Amino acid sequence: MSFASKSAVLFKTFLSKTRQALILKRYESIWDHVELAPPDAIFGVTEGWKKDKNSKKVNVGVGAYRDDSGKPYILPSVRKAEEKIFNQKMNHAYVLQDGHHEFCKLAAELAFGKDSCVLQNNLNVTAQSVSGTGALRLGAAFLAKFFQGNKVIYFPKPTWGNHKNIFAAEGFEGKFYRYYDAETIGLNFRGMREDISKIPEKSVILFHAVAHNPTGIDPTMDEWKEITYICKKRKLLVFFDMAYQGFASGDTEKDAAAVRLFVDDGHEIILAQSFSKNMGLYGQRVGTVTILTSCEEEQEKVLSQMKAIILGMYMCPPIHGPRIVAEILGNPIPRSEWLKDLKGMADRIISARKALVDNLKKAGSTKNWDHITKQIGMFCYTGLTPDQVKKISKEHSIYLTADGRISVAGVGTKNVEYLAHAMHTVTK
Repeated sequence: MSFASKSAVLFKTFLSKTRQALILKRYESIWDHVELAPPDAIFGVTEGWKKDKNSKKVNVGVGAYRDDSGKPYILPSVRKAEEKIFNQKMNHAYVLQDGHHEFCKLAAELAFGKDSCVLQNNLNVTAQSVSGTGALRLGAAFLAKFFQGNKVIYFPKPTWGNHKNIFAAEGFEGKFYRYYDAETIGLNFRGMREDISKIPEKSVILFHAVAHNPTGIDPTMDEWKEITYICKKRKLLVFFDMAYQGFASGDTEKDAAAVRLFVDDGHEIILAQSFSKNMGLYGQRVGTVTILTSCEEEQEKVLSQMKAIILGMYMCPPIHGPRIVAEILGNPIPRSEWLKDLKGMADRIISARKALVDNLKKAGSTKNWDHITKQIGMFCYTGLTPDQVKKISKEHSIYLTADGRISVAGVGTKNVEYLAHAMHTVTK
């Protein structure tokens, strides 16, 4: 090759590398301001547990139901429904923006009661969502566009960690009302009542319908009656998050009592509903959002706008999970089998709470652990301090969130004695 040819090749190579460097620099400069997002606390707990080599390690941080052996659980009634659907050889065509209509109808009946006045008079707009999280986001998006009040939402302190993120994404400022009393490891009802009484009129307030996450502490029905009165007096728009209907007590009617009380009192609530916990359909992401209206004309308008929001967000929801729920809720035998499965899960959680307290006493603890059995649902605020949480993780390989919250679903007959011993050791 001649000197001129070599020079040409070298020059082309130089240009190519220079161009690549300029392109790389250009793309790097677009995103170099992006900061690393903080890790999710729950996933961080699970990562720590996975890396731990201790054969006795226990993960009581994950917020999903597990059987007594710590394995993911598929409800027998759900498995039967899936098999029936598979044998029907259904297609995978799109559903409409508001989802599987029979599923939505049955989900609303489960939440409000089949004979509810709002259902009888067509005052509900119930649309399928991508589980409870998606229901919250759809409700927030609708409020951001149409709510003629304060773009502020009030959460219980503490609340599920994702609540504030979801509403902030739609432009809502998140504020808090008192809820948890660290001294009694119970409900600070006096503080809650005082704070709600001072919320500016025409603001949004969020309540956990049952089995408050993360504390497992709920108001009594008498306390709910006071709360609904205050909310009505303050002209607050009530947003209920119901992720645990039936899963908390084993009774779907009992677990919906607070929601139905507010409806009977005339509140036009928004309800986020999930079937992740009570049917074990975590990965299927099955839920609904319901907005109550005052007349059928409003219902039609709200539904049209909800469809428009869904169209712009993800076009339409998935179909398999809602088919499972509709098969179960819409037929007497599958429904009765599901209710039996549901009560079985709830009863296991309740018995695990009792076993933990019994084993704490057996380990020699003289502390009062009654709050563990008084709380309800999947989660329990143990009362462990952040320092005690660090100690129990480091010295005993017990993994939970820094606030002392455990998932009771992670407590089983094989690990409850070890867990109790560790809790006693760090709280002496």
